[in-house]
Amino acid sequence: MDLAKHGNLLEAGLWVLVAIVLLVRMRLSDRRFRRAFGLLAATFLVFGISDVIEARTGAWWRPFWLLLLKGACLLFIVLGFRQYFRIKKSL
Repeated sequence: MDLAKHGNLLEAGLWVLVAIVLLVRMRLSDRRFRRAFGLLAATFLVFGISDVIEARTGAWWRPFWLLLLKGACLLFIVLGFRQYFRIKKSL
């Protein structure tokens, strides 16, 4: 059993589950929050896909574009949560 491969696949499943929860929140939330939840849902879905790719390549930095994709995902997660908390604070 390849622990790294299976771990990455489990992690991918977790991120896809988070994306699904965020999509449900987006549908049920006030319109002010929909953009933040949509951004986060899409980002977590892409992050999950990147973990599937990582499970196949064996490294998060190889190929180089995978490293860039993961970095972009982290940036968009930060931006999405920042947007969410700014809206929450303004209420």
